[in-house]
Amino acid sequence: MVPRLAESALKDIIRGFPVVAINGPRQSGKTTLAKAVFADKPYVSLEDPDEKQFAEQDPRGFLNRYPDGAVLDEVQRCPELFSYLQGIVDNDGRMGLFVLTGSQQFGLLSKITQSLAGRVGFVQLLPFSLKELQSARRAPKSLEEVLIKGMYPPVYDGEVSPRIWYSNYVLTYVERDLRQMLGVHDLTAFQRFLRMCAARTGQLLNLSSLANDCGITHNTAKAWLSVLEASYLVHLLRPHHRNFNKRLVKMPKLYFYDTGIAAYLL
Repeated sequence: MVPRLAESALKDIIRGFPVVAINGPRQSGKTTLAKAVFADKPYVSLEDPDEKQFAEQDPRGFLNRYPDGAVLDEVQRCPELFSYLQGIVDNDGRMGLFVLTGSQQFGLLSKITQSLAGRVGFVQLLPFSLKELQSARRAPKSLEEVLIKGMYPPVYDGEVSPRIWYSNYVLTYVERDLRQMLGVHDLTAFQRFLRMCAARTGQLLNLSSLANDCGITHNTAKAWLSVLEASYLVHLLRPHHRNFNKRLVKMPKLYFYDTGIAAYLL
């Protein structure tokens, strides 16, 4: 395992919050980090159909199996748990009791703000940083390799080529899960939108121009982009004008969190 810089932040946060949430994009290493830091806690994934069904039908019975806490992976898939977690941590009083992970920023945060506000400490885990790979002596040798290979852990853990891994990542998560979430019926338009976003990496974001190039409405482009942002695929960098109002109204720049995905889409 490549040591993660977020590990020290995670160990600090568990001293002050009964619940810790690790959020970030899929395949960024959240589960690996949680299992490594909290090796003494039982682990359960809510992507397991049986566990998810149990948690939905009997949330209290599901959580009663873990009197000393647990790591709950992809917990946003079972929102019924959050209200019960609130009662458990309030009555227990111990810090770092439950560790939650989630890949959808909007799904995880919206549930937490409703039920667990003030009880959760957050750690955001993105793909590897260059410093992390350098410390493990696994960093790419050139800038070109960094741009094409990206920083997602599975690209460095296995022997699969970046092109094959990113093609499957985009196919199984970006095009399938996000498209279902958005209710997109025109796959061709969504694929074109993704590639047009990649083509605008590092440029000022003109939503009207982006929408016109993709053959969709301005509001559709705005909605699709917000989901890409919430899923840790893209990041909008606001301008740093001295005038605060200008920061809010001037065009941001569009960036992909990971260059490997952007390179594959291009």
